[in-house]
Amino acid sequence: MIEIIINGRTLVAKEGQTILGAARENKIKIPHLCFHPALKPSGSCKLCGVEVKSPSGRQVVMLSCILKAKENLEIKTESALVSAHREKAFNTLLQMAPESTRIRNLAKEFGVAVTPPPNGCIRCRLCIRVCNEIVKARALKMVKTPEGSFVAAGEGDCIGCGTCANLCPTNTIKINDQDSVRTISIKGQIIGQLPLEWCEGCGKMYATTNFLKHVAESTLNHPDTKEHHHLCSSCIKLMSNRASTEREHLRK
Repeated sequence: MIEIIINGRTLVAKEGQTILGAARENKIKIPHLCFHPALKPSGSCKLCGVEVKSPSGRQVVMLSCILKAKENLEIKTESALVSAHREKAFNTLLQMAPESTRIRNLAKEFGVAVTPPPNGCIRCRLCIRVCNEIVKARALKMVKTPEGSFVAAGEGDCIGCGTCANLCPTNTIKINDQDSVRTISIKGQIIGQLPLEWCEGCGKMYATTNFLKHVAESTLNHPDTKEHHHLCSSCIKLMSNRASTEREHLRK
Protein backbone atom coordinates (compact mmCIF):
# COMPACT_ATOMS: atom_id res chain seq x y z
CA MET A 1 0.00 0.00 0.00
CA ILE A 2 1.08 3.56 -0.76
CA GLU A 3 0.36 6.77 1.10
CA ILE A 4 -0.58 9.80 -1.02
CA ILE A 5 -1.81 13.27 -0.12
CA ILE A 6 -4.87 14.72 -1.88
CA ASN A 7 -5.91 18.25 -0.94
CA GLY A 8 -3.86 18.01 2.28
CA ARG A 9 -5.50 14.74 3.29
CA THR A 10 -3.36 11.58 3.63
CA LEU A 11 -4.89 8.57 1.90
CA VAL A 12 -3.89 5.00 1.18
CA ALA A 13 -3.72 3.81 -2.43
CA LYS A 14 -3.06 0.39 -3.91
CA GLU A 15 0.15 -0.43 -5.77
CA GLY A 16 -0.30 0.56 -9.43
CA GLN A 17 -3.55 2.41 -8.75
CA THR A 18 -4.23 5.67 -10.58
CA ILE A 19 -4.89 8.93 -8.75
CA LEU A 20 -8.40 9.02 -10.24
CA GLY A 21 -9.06 5.51 -8.92
CA ALA A 22 -7.84 6.43 -5.45
CA ALA A 23 -9.87 9.65 -5.47
CA ARG A 24 -13.02 7.80 -6.51
CA GLU A 25 -12.57 5.26 -3.72
CA ASN A 26 -12.30 8.11 -1.21
CA LYS A 27 -15.28 10.01 -2.66
CA ILE A 28 -13.13 12.89 -3.92
CA LYS A 29 -14.74 14.28 -7.05
CA ILE A 30 -12.67 14.79 -10.19
CA PRO A 31 -14.51 15.43 -13.48
CA HIS A 32 -14.07 12.81 -16.20
CA LEU A 33 -15.91 11.51 -19.25
CA CYS A 34 -13.65 9.08 -21.13
CA PHE A 35 -12.73 6.88 -18.15
CA HIS A 36 -14.25 3.43 -17.59
CA PRO A 37 -12.91 0.94 -15.00
CA ALA A 38 -13.14 -1.95 -17.48
CA LEU A 39 -10.88 -0.22 -20.02
CA LYS A 40 -7.31 1.03 -20.12
CA PRO A 41 -7.32 4.81 -19.54
CA SER A 42 -6.69 7.01 -22.58
CA GLY A 43 -6.88 10.54 -21.18
CA SER A 44 -8.67 11.75 -24.30
CA CYS A 45 -11.24 14.05 -22.63
CA LYS A 46 -8.52 15.84 -20.58
CA LEU A 47 -11.04 16.75 -17.85
CA CYS A 48 -9.43 14.86 -14.98
CA GLY A 49 -6.35 17.07 -14.64
CA VAL A 50 -4.91 17.54 -11.14
CA GLU A 51 -2.02 19.65 -9.87
CA VAL A 52 1.19 17.85 -8.85
CA LYS A 53 4.83 18.81 -8.30
CA SER A 54 7.11 17.91 -11.20
CA PRO A 55 10.64 16.47 -10.66
CA SER A 56 11.99 19.99 -11.24
CA GLY A 57 9.83 21.28 -8.38
CA ARG A 58 7.42 23.19 -10.64
CA GLN A 59 3.68 22.71 -10.17
CA VAL A 60 2.08 21.15 -13.26
CA VAL A 61 -1.25 19.62 -14.28
CA MET A 62 -1.35 15.91 -15.06
CA LEU A 63 -4.24 13.62 -15.97
CA SER A 64 -5.36 11.68 -12.90
CA CYS A 65 -6.73 8.75 -14.95
CA ILE A 66 -3.16 8.02 -16.14
CA LEU A 67 -1.05 9.28 -13.22
CA LYS A 68 -0.03 6.39 -10.94
CA ALA A 69 0.11 6.71 -7.17
CA LYS A 70 3.58 7.20 -5.72
CA GLU A 71 4.66 7.34 -2.08
CA ASN A 72 3.91 10.76 -0.54
CA LEU A 73 2.78 12.21 -3.88
CA GLU A 74 0.91 15.48 -3.20
CA ILE A 75 -2.09 16.25 -5.37
CA LYS A 76 -4.49 19.18 -5.58
CA THR A 77 -7.82 18.66 -7.28
CA GLU A 78 -8.73 22.35 -6.96
CA SER A 79 -6.34 25.20 -7.77
CA ALA A 80 -5.91 28.07 -10.22
CA LEU A 81 -3.87 25.79 -12.50
CA VAL A 82 -6.52 23.07 -12.40
CA SER A 83 -9.34 25.57 -13.05
CA ALA A 84 -7.59 26.96 -16.12
CA HIS A 85 -6.92 23.44 -17.40
CA ARG A 86 -10.55 22.36 -16.88
CA GLU A 87 -11.96 25.42 -18.61
CA LYS A 88 -9.82 24.77 -21.67
CA ALA A 89 -10.70 21.05 -21.68
CA PHE A 90 -14.46 21.65 -21.30
CA ASN A 91 -14.53 24.26 -24.07
CA THR A 92 -12.50 22.01 -26.37
CA LEU A 93 -15.07 19.24 -25.90
CA LEU A 94 -17.93 21.70 -26.50
CA GLN A 95 -16.41 22.69 -29.82
CA MET A 96 -17.06 19.10 -30.91
CA ALA A 97 -20.38 18.64 -29.09
CA PRO A 98 -21.73 22.17 -28.46
CA GLU A 99 -25.22 21.07 -27.41
CA SER A 100 -24.17 18.24 -25.07
CA THR A 101 -26.14 18.70 -21.86
CA ARG A 102 -23.96 16.15 -20.08
CA ILE A 103 -20.79 18.16 -20.70
CA ARG A 104 -22.50 21.43 -19.76
CA ASN A 105 -24.02 19.97 -16.58
CA LEU A 106 -20.65 18.53 -15.56
CA ALA A 107 -18.97 21.90 -16.14
CA LYS A 108 -21.66 23.57 -14.04
CA GLU A 109 -21.18 21.02 -11.25
CA PHE A 110 -17.49 21.94 -11.04
CA GLY A 111 -18.07 25.68 -11.46
CA VAL A 112 -16.37 25.93 -14.84
CA ALA A 113 -17.37 28.77 -17.16
CA VAL A 114 -17.96 27.50 -20.69
CA THR A 115 -19.05 29.00 -23.98
CA PRO A 116 -22.83 29.55 -24.26
CA PRO A 117 -24.81 26.87 -26.10
CA PRO A 118 -25.46 27.76 -29.74
CA ASN A 119 -28.97 28.91 -30.53
CA GLY A 120 -28.52 30.43 -33.96
CA CYS A 121 -28.45 33.97 -32.58
CA ILE A 122 -25.37 35.97 -33.61
CA ARG A 123 -26.16 38.86 -31.21
CA CYS A 124 -26.46 41.35 -34.08
CA ARG A 125 -29.29 43.13 -32.16
CA LEU A 126 -31.23 43.89 -35.35
CA CYS A 127 -34.40 42.54 -33.76
CA ILE A 128 -33.94 44.68 -30.65
CA ARG A 129 -33.15 47.81 -32.62
CA VAL A 130 -36.08 47.55 -35.00
CA CYS A 131 -38.47 46.79 -32.14
CA ASN A 132 -37.19 49.78 -30.14
CA GLU A 133 -36.47 52.34 -32.87
CA ILE A 134 -39.03 51.63 -35.61
CA VAL A 135 -41.90 49.59 -34.16
CA LYS A 136 -41.39 51.24 -30.73
CA ALA A 137 -42.91 48.27 -28.88
CA ARG A 138 -39.71 47.67 -26.85
CA ALA A 139 -40.60 44.02 -26.56
CA LEU A 140 -37.02 42.71 -26.83
CA LYS A 141 -33.76 43.27 -24.95
CA MET A 142 -30.35 41.68 -24.48
CA VAL A 143 -29.85 40.02 -21.10
CA LYS A 144 -26.64 38.73 -19.55
CA THR A 145 -26.62 35.27 -17.97
CA PRO A 146 -23.82 33.00 -16.67
CA GLU A 147 -23.99 31.22 -20.05
CA GLY A 148 -23.63 34.46 -22.07
CA SER A 149 -25.81 37.20 -23.56
CA PHE A 150 -29.21 36.33 -25.03
CA VAL A 151 -32.15 38.10 -26.65
CA ALA A 152 -35.15 37.93 -24.32
CA ALA A 153 -38.51 39.56 -23.67
CA GLY A 154 -38.12 43.29 -22.99
CA GLU A 155 -39.96 45.80 -20.85
CA GLY A 156 -42.71 46.45 -23.40
CA ASP A 157 -45.33 44.07 -24.76
CA CYS A 158 -44.88 42.20 -28.04
CA ILE A 159 -47.52 43.29 -30.56
CA GLY A 160 -46.91 40.33 -32.85
CA CYS A 161 -45.94 42.36 -35.91
CA GLY A 162 -43.27 39.84 -36.92
CA THR A 163 -40.75 42.51 -37.95
CA CYS A 164 -38.05 40.99 -35.74
CA ALA A 165 -38.45 37.60 -37.42
CA ASN A 166 -38.36 39.17 -40.89
CA LEU A 167 -35.09 40.96 -40.10
CA CYS A 168 -33.36 38.11 -38.23
CA PRO A 169 -30.42 37.11 -40.52
CA THR A 170 -30.22 33.55 -39.15
CA ASN A 171 -33.98 32.81 -38.90
CA THR A 172 -33.65 32.19 -35.17
CA ILE A 173 -36.88 34.06 -34.35
CA LYS A 174 -39.88 31.94 -35.32
CA ILE A 175 -43.50 32.89 -36.05
CA ASN A 176 -46.24 30.27 -35.81
CA ASP A 177 -49.86 31.11 -36.66
CA GLN A 178 -52.22 28.43 -35.37
CA ASP A 179 -55.79 28.35 -34.07
CA SER A 180 -56.19 32.13 -34.53
CA VAL A 181 -53.13 32.79 -32.35
CA ARG A 182 -49.68 34.03 -33.38
CA THR A 183 -46.76 32.77 -31.31
CA ILE A 184 -43.34 34.42 -31.61
CA SER A 185 -40.42 32.56 -30.05
CA ILE A 186 -36.63 32.58 -29.88
CA LYS A 187 -35.14 29.10 -29.51
CA GLY A 188 -38.15 27.82 -27.55
CA GLN A 189 -38.64 30.94 -25.41
CA ILE A 190 -42.03 32.50 -26.17
CA ILE A 191 -41.73 36.26 -26.63
CA GLY A 192 -45.34 36.91 -27.59
CA GLN A 193 -48.60 35.01 -27.98
CA LEU A 194 -51.43 37.08 -29.44
CA PRO A 195 -54.85 36.64 -31.13
CA LEU A 196 -55.06 37.13 -34.90
CA GLU A 197 -57.54 39.18 -36.95
CA TRP A 198 -59.17 37.98 -40.16
CA CYS A 199 -58.82 39.81 -43.48
CA GLU A 200 -62.13 41.38 -44.54
CA GLY A 201 -61.32 40.60 -48.16
CA CYS A 202 -60.15 36.99 -48.33
CA GLY A 203 -60.87 35.76 -44.79
CA LYS A 204 -57.25 34.82 -44.12
CA MET A 205 -55.65 35.42 -40.69
CA TYR A 206 -53.10 38.14 -41.33
CA ALA A 207 -52.26 40.35 -38.33
CA THR A 208 -52.62 40.47 -34.56
CA THR A 209 -55.19 42.64 -32.83
CA ASN A 210 -52.41 44.36 -30.89
CA PHE A 211 -50.51 45.20 -34.06
CA LEU A 212 -53.54 46.72 -35.77
CA LYS A 213 -54.29 48.72 -32.63
CA HIS A 214 -50.67 49.90 -32.52
CA VAL A 215 -50.83 51.04 -36.17
CA ALA A 216 -54.12 52.86 -35.58
CA GLU A 217 -52.74 54.69 -32.54
CA SER A 218 -49.45 55.52 -34.24
CA THR A 219 -51.13 57.05 -37.32
CA LEU A 220 -54.05 58.69 -35.52
CA ASN A 221 -52.82 62.26 -36.07
CA HIS A 222 -51.17 61.74 -39.45
CA PRO A 223 -52.70 64.08 -42.09
CA ASP A 224 -52.84 61.38 -44.77
CA THR A 225 -54.44 58.72 -42.60
CA LYS A 226 -57.52 57.16 -44.14
CA GLU A 227 -60.19 54.96 -42.66
CA HIS A 228 -58.66 51.72 -41.45
CA HIS A 229 -59.78 48.48 -43.08
CA HIS A 230 -58.79 45.00 -41.96
CA LEU A 231 -57.16 43.84 -45.19
CA CYS A 232 -54.11 41.64 -45.72
CA SER A 233 -51.26 42.79 -47.96
CA SER A 234 -52.46 40.60 -50.86
CA CYS A 235 -55.95 42.13 -50.81
CA ILE A 236 -54.53 45.65 -50.50
CA LYS A 237 -52.34 45.00 -53.53
CA LEU A 238 -55.30 43.55 -55.43
CA MET A 239 -57.46 46.57 -54.64
CA SER A 240 -54.63 48.91 -55.57
CA ASN A 241 -54.21 47.19 -58.94
CA ARG A 242 -57.94 47.41 -59.58
CA ALA A 243 -57.93 51.11 -58.72
CA SER A 244 -55.01 51.70 -61.08
CA THR A 245 -56.80 49.82 -63.87
CA GLU A 246 -59.98 51.85 -63.34
CA ARG A 247 -58.03 55.12 -63.47
CA GLU A 248 -56.36 54.08 -66.70
CA HIS A 249 -59.75 53.14 -68.12
CA LEU A 250 -61.22 56.54 -67.20
CA ARG A 251 -58.31 58.37 -68.82
CA LYS A 252 -59.06 56.60 -72.08
